[in-house]
Amino acid sequence: MNGLVQGLVEVVARLVAPAGCAACDGAVAHGRAFCPPCAATLVRAEVRDRDRLAAFVYGGAIAEALRRFKFNDRPDLTRPLLAGLHTCLPRLEETPVDLVVPVPLHPARLVERGYNQAALLARPLARWLAAPCAPRALGRSVATARQTELTREARSSNVERAFAALEPARLAGRSVLLVDDVETTGATLAACGRALLDGGARAVRSVVVARAETGDGG
Repeated sequence: MNGLVQGLVEVVARLVAPAGCAACDGAVAHGRAFCPPCAATLVRAEVRDRDRLAAFVYGGAIAEALRRFKFNDRPDLTRPLLAGLHTCLPRLEETPVDLVVPVPLHPARLVERGYNQAALLARPLARWLAAPCAPRALGRSVATARQTELTREARSSNVERAFAALEPARLAGRSVLLVDDVETTGATLAACGRALLDGGARAVRSVVVARAETGDGG
């Protein structure tokens, strides 16, 4: 079987057969992202702030799926994780979105990982909102330590000046939706928000797949 035919067979198989659970690769029902045991651990995030939305509370199966998505070379988990973000659409649509911007990776980290998980989430979300996606509007100029390796107190200073607006003409006067996978202490989203506002954005809102219960933004 040549490569083209094999590729078509694999695509059809993925469309017909249910994918494995996003957290454990176990069997799932058609159209489901998680198997029943993993789904039982999912907790919807409460709306704390209309400008900072999250689909789930970070923990259980969603934490494992996000860890695999980010660190285990699993960009294929974009689709099941997007199902969670889709639940945020009604609130996102309450206020017009002019531009969707993913939280950027430092170039060295992007080469290491091979993809920016936030950008994978941002592009389809932008299509749902009928807004342009601008993955290069914000840049990360400092290769900071991983936030997960730091204490809560150290995270804010770690990213304080790590981001800069790269396309101020595109940001000028726009209402921006900032997209990331996880919100923990709020340091990253806050730093990105300041950079976007300094770059000319009129307003910045954010949405993530999951938020740590003790987190207070990005």
